[in-house]
Amino acid sequence: MLGAALGLSLPIPRRIVALIMGFGAGALVSALAFDLTAEAFEEGGAALTAIGLAAGGLTFFIGDVLIESGAGKAGAAGLAIALGALLDGLPESFVLGASLLSGAGVSVSFLVAVLLSNLPEGLAGARDLRAGGHSPRWILGLWAGVAIASGVAAAIGFALIGSMAGEPQGLAKAFAAGAILTMLADTMFPEAYETGGKGVGLATLLGFALAFFLSAIPE
Repeated sequence: MLGAALGLSLPIPRRIVALIMGFGAGALVSALAFDLTAEAFEEGGAALTAIGLAAGGLTFFIGDVLIESGAGKAGAAGLAIALGALLDGLPESFVLGASLLSGAGVSVSFLVAVLLSNLPEGLAGARDLRAGGHSPRWILGLWAGVAIASGVAAAIGFALIGSMAGEPQGLAKAFAAGAILTMLADTMFPEAYETGGKGVGLATLLGFALAFFLSAIPE
């Protein structure tokens, strides 16, 4: 929501938006590799991890194709980013809610890493949706829906699977990783490079490194 509000209210040059997108994409690569896929493999094993990755990737791919066929290319990029945030946020929030039952809480480093990755998503998605002709009210409503859905998923995870074995949590994490990696390759990386040029690569590296070192901070 904060990223969307900033994208709609501030006259940020498109090159800066592209660099921010690259930074956020790097943070997401770190999160899906070390916080999602690695933990999914540890909790659910190779088979469930492979199933989750494939299911997440195919779900985003099909949703993206349907969005583009219905909205056209002008508004499809922003909707695709919102879809990726939803498909990442639902299972990840589901797992987060379940993890709270352990009493350990959520680490500050994890919350910062989530902010680093989601803020650019909201910013870039809102700018693309505005360019596609959607009103600011509609755009903020869309991102509010993503946030509310993620909150509901966290509540369900807290209520249902916190006491279960690690396999359901591993499958959910792998699904999130597959969806977000497909979204990055199809949407954020190409758009960021097209607008921002080669500097996007360095911004991506910075986002990846910062998110990685934050996730490596001892709890």
